[in-house]
Amino acid sequence: MRLGIDRLLIEPELRKPLAGRRVALLGHPASVNHIGRHSLDALMNLIGGHADAGGLQITAAFGPQHGMRGDKQDNMVESRDYVDPIHGIPVFSLYGEVRYPTDAMLDSFDVLLVDLQDIGTRIYTYVTTLAYVLDACASHGKALWVLDRPNPVGRPIEGSILEPGWESFVGAAPLMMRHGLTLGELAKWFVAHKGLDLDCRVIAMQDYDPAAAPGYGWPRDEIAWINPSPNASSLNMARCFPGTVLLEGSTLSEGRGTTVPLEVMGAPDLDICRLLKRMESLRADWMAGAQVRCCGFEPTFHKHQGRLCQGIQLHTDSVHYQHEVFRPYRLTALFLKALRLEYPDYPIWRDFPYEYETERLAIDLLTGGTFLREWVDDPEATPADLDARLQPDEAAWAEQRAPFLLY
Repeated sequence: MRLGIDRLLIEPELRKPLAGRRVALLGHPASVNHIGRHSLDALMNLIGGHADAGGLQITAAFGPQHGMRGDKQDNMVESRDYVDPIHGIPVFSLYGEVRYPTDAMLDSFDVLLVDLQDIGTRIYTYVTTLAYVLDACASHGKALWVLDRPNPVGRPIEGSILEPGWESFVGAAPLMMRHGLTLGELAKWFVAHKGLDLDCRVIAMQDYDPAAAPGYGWPRDEIAWINPSPNASSLNMARCFPGTVLLEGSTLSEGRGTTVPLEVMGAPDLDICRLLKRMESLRADWMAGAQVRCCGFEPTFHKHQGRLCQGIQLHTDSVHYQHEVFRPYRLTALFLKALRLEYPDYPIWRDFPYEYETERLAIDLLTGGTFLREWVDDPEATPADLDARLQPDEAAWAEQRAPFLLY
């Protein structure tokens, strides 16, 4: 399997259209080639080469949330613009004073290379940054190339499509929560959805099979896992994330401040055995496909810092994992539903700022509408009701995305 960045580095013919043009890179700590070298460093090696042989002129770089090379831990922790100390080029932050590139930033290049490792979930902010730079490049006559990378959670679809009026930095467009596309495929979808007039190219991966075991989207034995964001610490986290990220909109801990963020969920003083029994009685099949284990954990920062939480951990890295069966969105929703039924007065919903939003509840931003919160809070609503809400969106998304599949 060959990544988009490796193809660009190895195949001079791919680079020929870049001759005589100023090139910028949008990347982050997981933007590396097959031997683990950062893409910016590898591309800078091509500077000075003859244009006909594929030499490049790299004039700027951009970093999304968490930074180009940095490790900003949490949401709403901004990065500054700076000059790269190794290469002496400006590195512009798209998660600092601005989220959308300014005219001055856009004036620094002719072609933007996007080399971001995504994890396959709508609310991952790199998806929004991709949407913003596509729009900006289209409006300023710039070209954009995506150096494609795997979607580590593969092709399965789950959740809902973002509802109109619920756009935010964690939901840029009517995408499915677990969308099943690579970043290159997403770029093509955005261009078509927005009707952008843009030179958008995808340097596709070679010999990538998103259905192949054991990775089912992630070529597990070929490339190393490098955290694309500080809390995306494993393939297991990426697989759980389309569900566990919902806990960011709650008062429950999603494991930030532990060594297994977004793989656990819980809070102090919960009777987990009681909750699991309720979950099993409501919809045991929504718990299938992974190992669900009772556990205790104590966050060292963030929600419930320094307090022992009782909760569950999801494991997708054993014989119990069934890729097409595991449904983390439904499993997390079931956990919230069981909590509401067993503890009717429990203050589940986070009411403090989330991604600079102070008016709308975080859970609604994450869900892309109010329906999940309302379903959890309605004592008469059943899992069948949630299925009836999700299944039409999932079927519609499967049809929408089909023309954009490259692999």
